Amino acid sequence: MKYIEAFQEGERINGIYLCKYRQSAVTKNGKPYENLILQDKSGTIDAKIWDPGSQGIDSFDMLDYIGVMGDVTSFQGALQLNVKRVRKAQEGEYEPKDYLPVSERDLDEMYAELKGYIRSIKNPYLQKLLSGIFLEDASFARRFQQHSAAKSVHHGFVGGLLEHTLSVTKVCEAYCGLYPLLNRDLLLTAAMFHDIGKVEELSDFPANDYTDEGQLLGHIMIGTEWIGAQIRQIPGFPKKLGNELKHCIVAHHGELAFGSPKKPALAEAIALYFADNIDAKMETLKEAFANVPESSTEWLGYNRLFESNIRKSSK
Repeated sequence: MKYIEAFQEGERINGIYLCKYRQSAVTKNGKPYENLILQDKSGTIDAKIWDPGSQGIDSFDMLDYIGVMGDVTSFQGALQLNVKRVRKAQEGEYEPKDYLPVSERDLDEMYAELKGYIRSIKNPYLQKLLSGIFLEDASFARRFQQHSAAKSVHHGFVGGLLEHTLSVTKVCEAYCGLYPLLNRDLLLTAAMFHDIGKVEELSDFPANDYTDEGQLLGHIMIGTEWIGAQIRQIPGFPKKLGNELKHCIVAHHGELAFGSPKKPALAEAIALYFADNIDAKMETLKEAFANVPESSTEWLGYNRLFESNIRKSSK
């Protein structure tokens, strides 16, 4: 198969891909068409079926593996696939592992790095809390390493939650070197725990969609409750320290409008908010530029997250 990352404008593609998303729409002239997002482990591409009622467009559903024939075009500086024929693929025609987006980094190596940060925590209560979840719970460790950090905005791939958590932890470590007022043990523990609730907020691949618990509570509430329950199992865990850690988690989105129940009130909560924000935005840009030709500096159009028109910088 030809992976999406290798698509080039003007090519005709004939292969099997995962239909990650499907939505019916209507043109300005009232003509129906289909919006698709096709996926393999190398990435995603927007696709359009401009004539869904034509011969050769068979029935299929979202999250089906589909055989697609279409032409690669360019729209606003990004590649797009105009689908001419589509059919639902049969079991045995594809390997699911070829269709799941995976971190570019080795998962075992990243988890080993995270373990190193856990072992560097000097506070015995925070050390015990971290170790009990990340080091002693083998089932959780497997889920955490395989999980995504988001449905679509950033780090929406296998290992995405681990990669994002490790990156945020590294940024927080750098902050500690610059700003001595920060409590390193508290900040790094909060960094490693800040998105832990996403293991329950999002379902496993290939769906990678919001669970009922995720829709009702969200990862901030889920994670805070989880950490609170673990703290209560550690005899003598200081109440003030527990509240400070939970505050960092509930405030890590920074604003009430962005889903945080509380705005940051501690230096460590402020630092975590900015570390989380910068890593999410840099990954979002990386993913937005993934299908843009290397030498292109064309404007890509309005981006909702940045509230701005964006493009790559020149070399």
